Amino acid sequence: MDTGKHELPQLFQQLGLGADPAAIDEFLAQHRLEHGVEVADAPFWNAAQADFLRQELESDAEWAEAVDELATLLSQ
Repeated sequence: MDTGKHELPQLFQQLGLGADPAAIDEFLAQHRLEHGVEVADAPFWNAAQADFLRQELESDAEWAEAVDELATLLSQ
């Protein structure tokens, strides 16, 4: 059982992205969710990233809160 923290930097690591504050800020500056597009359906994810995000949200799994936070940030 994974009992580690599941916050935004760890989510970025899980997705294979840079997880330091500057890398997260850069990603958020370069990517936006269009209105009505679910975070897992965004065109900037590869298939594995999209599948991970979708599974976590659908099962309300341990990463779901961090995925929701990411979706909110990408929608601003």
